[in-house]
Amino acid sequence: MKQLILPLIGTMIFVVLIGLFVTNPGKYIKNQASESTQKIVKINETEILVDIADTSEERSRGLSKKESLNEKEGMLFVFTNNEESPIFWMKNMLISIDIIWINNGKIIQINKNVSPEKDTADDKLTKYTASSSVNYVLEVNSGFSDKYGLKVGDSVDFSQI
Repeated sequence: MKQLILPLIGTMIFVVLIGLFVTNPGKYIKNQASESTQKIVKINETEILVDIADTSEERSRGLSKKESLNEKEGMLFVFTNNEESPIFWMKNMLISIDIIWINNGKIIQINKNVSPEKDTADDKLTKYTASSSVNYVLEVNSGFSDKYGLKVGDSVDFSQI
């Protein structure tokens, strides 16, 4: 009887594990595709691991619904047409951030400690934009700019993107 029960239990466990994996593989293994999109941006001596948002859909989604960022992690928004400054808001944001506006490899503006606006109608959300055109916007954890001494005029190294 034991010879029949043990293989049967083992098979049942195997089937359950396979079912869990098939229904939600991302929960059990790292998503290799998303990791490969992360690149390094360097400001002064600080390296920041960034996800790139270079499509309209990625820029629109941004960091919304993200619960946290690692200390030296962020999102880099890429704009190929820098005739005007893009507008950002905190729709569906869960974390506070610093917004770093970059044009031609230089920081031109920093909005520090921008917090989510919970229970606020879309038309009432604060809009953030730079005073002039930009070709990149970098979002990092709130307080990052002060902690690493980032300031307007600092050069941004994109050579590892």
